[in-house]
Amino acid sequence: MTSFNIGQIDDVIHGRLRLGVMAYLASAENADFNELKNLLQATQGNLSVHLRKLEEAGYVEIEKGFRGRKPLTRIRITSKGRAAFSGYLAAIGKLIGS
Repeated sequence: MTSFNIGQIDDVIHGRLRLGVMAYLASAENADFNELKNLLQATQGNLSVHLRKLEEAGYVEIEKGFRGRKPLTRIRITSKGRAAFSGYLAAIGKLIGS
């Protein structure tokens, strides 16, 4: 068995909701808040907390604006976030031995 270091698992990404956000954004590049909320079946408050953690880590950028008169929040994965997600997947791959 290959040597595995559990410390390589990124705790910022590892939470279920944050992992869902990162997995979706890795292919979609960006999404609006309501799209993520519906996709992940999350409450507004819970998703906001997890997005803030990803933003503080530099993994996503959050842009607030308006579409007409309605508020619109867009979330985009950053290059740092893409690299972190790739590293997370590699670490999980080592853990399960694939």
